[in-house]
Amino acid sequence: MTRVVIAPDKFKGSLTAVEAAEAIALGVRDALPDAEVLTCPVADGGEGTLDVLAAAGARIVELRVRGPLDDTVDARYAVLGGTAYIESARACGIEFVEPAPATALAAHTWGVGELLGHALANGARGLVLTVGGTASTDGGAGMLAALGAGVFDAFDAPIGLGGGTLARVATVELGPARDRLGKVGVSVATDVTNPLVGPYGAAAVFGPQKGAGPHEVELLDGALSRWAQALHAAGAPDVSEVPGAGAGGGVAAGAIAGLGGKVESGFDLIAALTGVDAALDGADLVITGEGSLDAQSLSGKAPAGIAARAAKRGADLLVLAGRIQLSPEQLTALGVAGGPAGAAALIDHASSLTDATRNAATHLRTQAAALTRTWSQGKARG
Repeated sequence: MTRVVIAPDKFKGSLTAVEAAEAIALGVRDALPDAEVLTCPVADGGEGTLDVLAAAGARIVELRVRGPLDDTVDARYAVLGGTAYIESARACGIEFVEPAPATALAAHTWGVGELLGHALANGARGLVLTVGGTASTDGGAGMLAALGAGVFDAFDAPIGLGGGTLARVATVELGPARDRLGKVGVSVATDVTNPLVGPYGAAAVFGPQKGAGPHEVELLDGALSRWAQALHAAGAPDVSEVPGAGAGGGVAAGAIAGLGGKVESGFDLIAALTGVDAALDGADLVITGEGSLDAQSLSGKAPAGIAARAAKRGADLLVLAGRIQLSPEQLTALGVAGGPAGAAALIDHASSLTDATRNAATHLRTQAAALTRTWSQGKARG
């Protein structure tokens, strides 16, 4: 019996990873009714991680927290095996703002600290902070302040919230936040390797998509550098050039410096919880994908992680995505069976972008069936 493992990430704006896996599974069964089909939706620690954890049996805790600006937002986190999984974007996601220069400077991570504090108050024995998709570039200062840390200017006055205020930071008192944490360990789940500052840092690389223009990028980068210096002076490690510290607008840096967080591969961490490795053992065919398959997908994102695991086991790989921006050579290097012939982009088979987005599940089912049928016929021909 043919064993098919379906392990996609989310299709942002259309389907969760769980929904995408279900749609692909329908297509595989259309093409191979007798196949053993296993769905293992995955995530890389960014947006959508909680949906994957919920499918793996995690308990979801909901509460209202302060959003990236002044309004409160409905947020949630997951608890599995005594560990709380906090998705930063649930509190300060970019979807909560209209990106503009003002919001790029003002957005903060206070709500992330509220989520962490709630988890601690309710007995979490470990914390995993997933980063990505944030509206903020505050280096995690708001998060630490919500946990009790003091962030002061040269006159010992609190500087307020938002990445722009970090240009005035002079001293930091981390003791209260660390006391609240106690002996609970913190992991920072990310596959982003950007440092906190510099041309590849949080402000320069991610600031523009959050509304920052050239002036705001320069201001935020200088502010984050000042923040890193203040943290170091407070006894924390220098996080200015630590790989991954720039993730989530630098919230990773705040967790590393202020909470003793350890950076881990987001994909590897989540994959270990979903059972995907066990499912892949003995697989004949693996199907993965995400909303946009592009150069970033090759750098630690979920499809690349699945592709590497499939190759290790000698399984064939097919890829489905909303759009594909990889060359035929890149698809072949990724391990896609038949190179571009083993990949399908929904936008290429839909009547419009709106159609591809609104009817993603239908298109996924259709294209999954087509790819699987072609793959099966090729196997039959030997």
